[in-house]
Amino acid sequence: MITLTVNGKPQELEQPMPLLRFLHDHDVDSKFVAVAYNGVVLQKEEFPAVTLRQGDLVEIVRPVGGG
Repeated sequence: MITLTVNGKPQELEQPMPLLRFLHDHDVDSKFVAVAYNGVVLQKEEFPAVTLRQGDLVEIVRPVGGG
């Protein structure tokens, strides 16, 4: 079991997991999201190279429409 922090909250995973799988499993469309990984804002083309591991800090921001 590994623990990481996602949007300021502890999250446990069974094992290291690719970022894209994590997003998919949490119903997050990777086309419409910004991700900061350990303090670095990722470009979308970098998503496939990232594997979430013990102690990582992840911030996921989705655009919100409104008026």
